[in-house]
Amino acid sequence: MSSFVDIKTLYTGDTDRTIDCLKAKYDDVAGLIEVIKVLVKRNLPENLIVGKKVLLKPNLVIHDNIESDKLCLRTHENFMLAALEVILQENPIGVILGDAPVQGCHWDKLLSKSFLDNVDVLRIKYNNPIEIIDFRRTTFDPAQNNPKSAIKPFSEYVIFDLGKKSHLESISIENQNLFRVTDYHPDRLAESHKPGVHKYCITKELFDCDLVISLPKVKTHQKAGITNALKNVVGLNGDKDYLPHHRFGGTKRGGDCYPGDNIFLHWAELALDAANRNQGKFIYRFLRRFAFRLWRLSFPSKDQNLQASWYGNDTVWRMIMDINLIAEFGCKDGTLSKEPQRILFSLSDGIIGGQGDGPLKPEPLPLGIVSFSDEPCFADMAVSYLMGFDYKKIPLLKAASENKKENQVKIILNEKEVELTDLYKYSIRTKAPLGWVNYL
Repeated sequence: MSSFVDIKTLYTGDTDRTIDCLKAKYDDVAGLIEVIKVLVKRNLPENLIVGKKVLLKPNLVIHDNIESDKLCLRTHENFMLAALEVILQENPIGVILGDAPVQGCHWDKLLSKSFLDNVDVLRIKYNNPIEIIDFRRTTFDPAQNNPKSAIKPFSEYVIFDLGKKSHLESISIENQNLFRVTDYHPDRLAESHKPGVHKYCITKELFDCDLVISLPKVKTHQKAGITNALKNVVGLNGDKDYLPHHRFGGTKRGGDCYPGDNIFLHWAELALDAANRNQGKFIYRFLRRFAFRLWRLSFPSKDQNLQASWYGNDTVWRMIMDINLIAEFGCKDGTLSKEPQRILFSLSDGIIGGQGDGPLKPEPLPLGIVSFSDEPCFADMAVSYLMGFDYKKIPLLKAASENKKENQVKIILNEKEVELTDLYKYSIRTKAPLGWVNYL
């Protein structure tokens, strides 16, 4: 059976493929409901949602820092409301809407009062127990340097150990603590990721649901190239101490934080590690500032930074593939089944996407699309074409597509079947992240 990617453009020509014109599409909630309803009805078997518990997984990465964040940083609130209403019309027995934003996100600033009030209206209108849940286990605000706080117990999560089935196994080295997450304690990853051991901390809500619909915001991503359907499910992991994003050192030292080697960058990494081991203490800020001063002394190129934000990052895509494996095949007892355990779909908010310094500081991109798919790899390949990128140059998509064939997917664009490569005709020039500029 072939997969599908169904795409609807919300513009008719270049004159209305602008930020201002597409911004108005978000204001028209009734119009969004109609677009989403058509995509869902056309592709889902009749009564699939009836009597099911549904998990809606948006991209809620962090609260607003600048005005344009409302458009391009997160899944738009009106897009979430429209998707929620379409699902409620199909009579599920319950809906959970949740994500695990970054540890420094202020949850109380994340969702507007208007959004929460509208969810209450829908809860009453459809007599349905809608839950909005923060999937994070811990929080820490680097800007405030408050002590790390545990907001949920481990009993709210399922710990998965993929062991040698993990995509990280082939780059794990005995007695070498190389895995890192920027702004997180470096030693905690050594407990969850080492040869033969690869643990993830997955929210229990995943296993309480029959159907998962991911609601990603289409953006560029410093470490992964792009973020859409594949990357969005990473938010099912509630503790980022379990999520390797890169490996310590330059490529000449066996890491993937930056290309080559540089003594100042190496010292900067050591200083940043020391800072993260002292989070919540007075010395934290001093060590962090010292790390970035050392980084500047290295006269870094665009792809030499302390966050592994470049095309040579060989770690993050492996972690993303692991989480997708768990999302589809994971059982509540922490094991993987041979058969899919739940139905996964992605409904992408690409009306105004994010470009440049994504995923946390993107600029608005007038992409102008909504897409619905049952296969995250093909959904991301399609988005890559629409952003004008060669998906084979993005490690995540190159790896995810290895066992996929383009004749296995049905691409529908504005109700007409097209070839995947035809999407280039509808692409828009997209600003790549700094570490990808001369590559993508």
